[in-house]
Amino acid sequence: MATGVLVVGVNRATRLLTHLVGADKTYRATVRLGQATVTDDAEGEVTQTADPAAVAALTAADVEQALATLRGPIEQVPSAVSAIKVDGQRAYARVRSGEQVALAARPVTVHRLDLLGSRPGDGLLDLDVECDVARAPTSARSPATSAPHSGSVATSPRCAAPASARTTSTAAAPSSRLGESFTVLPLAEAARAAFAVRELTADEARTLRFGQRLSPSGLPAPVAAFDPDGTLVALLEDRGDTARSLLVVPTD
Repeated sequence: MATGVLVVGVNRATRLLTHLVGADKTYRATVRLGQATVTDDAEGEVTQTADPAAVAALTAADVEQALATLRGPIEQVPSAVSAIKVDGQRAYARVRSGEQVALAARPVTVHRLDLLGSRPGDGLLDLDVECDVARAPTSARSPATSAPHSGSVATSPRCAAPASARTTSTAAAPSSRLGESFTVLPLAEAARAAFAVRELTADEARTLRFGQRLSPSGLPAPVAAFDPDGTLVALLEDRGDTARSLLVVPTD
């Protein structure tokens, strides 16, 4: 029901993992209008259904109006079946033990939310969507229940996390094939795929390696900085009127 890409770091590349975990994410999900479950996904018990006529009456304009309310900075209520702790216990454990859990809304940012397609049937309407979300904890299931429209209810029967919003899953392989072939991306290539890029002059690269700061780039952090021969020098972030190193990659 839920799939995703696991990013693995090897040797020096493990130093990038902390920054990859905090990067923006891309999700693809199916939102099912007309049915709600206790877990907001297909595994939970159905708790509510909508009038099939109301679901059938939904237009493309109605769907776009609902999606528009979920773009940008929003207050999102996480799914009750989440890892958020309530009085020291995970919310999902409380729900699965039969408790009613209501979590507080939290600010998140949805940079992009696109409708990829729709499939009506049996009094339901499945919407395939893809979204880019900011690094703050964002639930891909919550958009399904955050913008009810025309008396409908919703759940998310399928969800995939293809990769960081700046990367693709084209380099990934199913776990079942890892024993047959295992390709490791070079460090510089992985950094170029995952982060914003700043090309340095030779003097700037030398400055960074001596622990000094550069002028700001205006790019979203972390920024992968490369010397003229394409070697990854550091990860940077703007701080005021300078760019400082988050990490400096040692030379071989």
